[in-house]
Amino acid sequence: MPPPTLNLVLVLIETLCSFVYIFRTITSRPNHNKDGRKLPPGPRALPIIGNLHMLGKLPHQSLHHLAKRYGPIMSLRLGSIPTIVVSSPHAAELFLKTHDLVFASRPKTQASEYLSYGAKGMAFTPYGSYWRTVRKWCTLHLLSASKVEYFAPIRKKHLGSLVESVKKAAAAAESVDLSEMVGELIEDIMCQIIFGRAKDDIFNLRSLIDQSMHIIGQFNISDYMPYLAPLDLQGIGRKLKRTTKLLDIVLEKIIDEHVQATDTDGPKSHGDFVDVMVSMLNQPMNPHDQDQSYIIERQNIKSIILDMIAASFETSAVAIVWAFSEVLRHPRVMLGLQQELETVVGPNRLVEESDLPKLTYLDMVVKESLRLHPVAPFLVPHESMEDIVVDGYFVPKNSRILVNTWSMGRDRSIWSEDAEEFLPERFMDSNIDLRGHDFQLIPFGSGRRGCPGMQLALITMRLVLAQLIHCFEWELADEVDMSEIFGLTLPRAKHLLAKPTYRLLGKTT
Repeated sequence: MPPPTLNLVLVLIETLCSFVYIFRTITSRPNHNKDGRKLPPGPRALPIIGNLHMLGKLPHQSLHHLAKRYGPIMSLRLGSIPTIVVSSPHAAELFLKTHDLVFASRPKTQASEYLSYGAKGMAFTPYGSYWRTVRKWCTLHLLSASKVEYFAPIRKKHLGSLVESVKKAAAAAESVDLSEMVGELIEDIMCQIIFGRAKDDIFNLRSLIDQSMHIIGQFNISDYMPYLAPLDLQGIGRKLKRTTKLLDIVLEKIIDEHVQATDTDGPKSHGDFVDVMVSMLNQPMNPHDQDQSYIIERQNIKSIILDMIAASFETSAVAIVWAFSEVLRHPRVMLGLQQELETVVGPNRLVEESDLPKLTYLDMVVKESLRLHPVAPFLVPHESMEDIVVDGYFVPKNSRILVNTWSMGRDRSIWSEDAEEFLPERFMDSNIDLRGHDFQLIPFGSGRRGCPGMQLALITMRLVLAQLIHCFEWELADEVDMSEIFGLTLPRAKHLLAKPTYRLLGKTT
């Protein structure tokens, strides 16, 4: 029998605990804490479960509608956890810039403990010296501008293979599954960058990462009512144990292969990311800092690898497929992109990465897609490290902060009455960028916990879109279903299918 859904579990809990109402005062002040300090406005919480019952199947949409009533800084209680939902650029700037240091930590969750080997990675690790060390180390060895440029031949090689596959489908007048093909492309590229090898069926990493992202994104009752964790009412704990065990087998195999290669051939001067980590196994991560030197052990390596592949496999593919979906739904935009590509690139060669800075309309399309379809509907949750007053509201220590980027992208006070429409031209002559400085559009976050892999993600997204739109005409195989599946990321509910027709002239090399 499958585990019960969140809503069913909440109904059972609330029924069992309904007697608590007898001892509650109906006129209690929901927007004040026990000391009488003013919390942000929000809906009245039920006993025990708080506001968990209000999340629904698509929490980003449910909280978007609640924020219209209660405001862009909204207070909820999810189980026993005080939670602040942020839904406007001004509010996001207060939490992610003005008071960035106070909200720079991460909450401890069941998923992060399992999948980060006890917070030994980067994305879900609490703020502190260890996190700062890991972030600097990962940026230096994988995510710096020089490293992103160094990996350009890998992107070119695998994207060229994808174009050839689509050409064969076009010659056979067949439709292609763009969701699947793009997902495999990103997996190929990142496996080569991180592991130095092509993916294979033995690893099956992408499927495991997809499962992990879905599990992490669920509202787990065990995180919000810790005393119920041993019961594992939703079955999430069992899923985490199973998925983590399978991932651990794969990661151990990868590390063993790199250790054996290093023992046989010696250290590589320009190895892949795992080569770098393995070369420093059992050594200090920051040898120049004697006070805060962390030893790199296998669990550190596994946790960091998981962060890197989780932040790249599904996220980049989800962003590309959503953008492609919108372009296919709007032939005018497709035509505009193709005209720009013909002007900048020409009709008889493939797009090069050096062309990307000149493709201004493509840049507008990417921004507009990320506005309407942020890869993560909420930024990875933040946690307050101390009591603080923000915009006149008291936010207690250990509050969970949810920044609803999906809601911010649909705010009519920012984007006008056509906020729900896909209109790349709204960014024409606009200085709004994606790097976390303009809080109207922060799909990669901002501040200390902003995504360090943003540059790598944007180059990959722009290059794949430009190449596929430049090389092919596309015809939808069916009406595009734009429904979503909620998780840590927000992929399409159904795969995107389309029929390609090759359109370039002459040689393509």
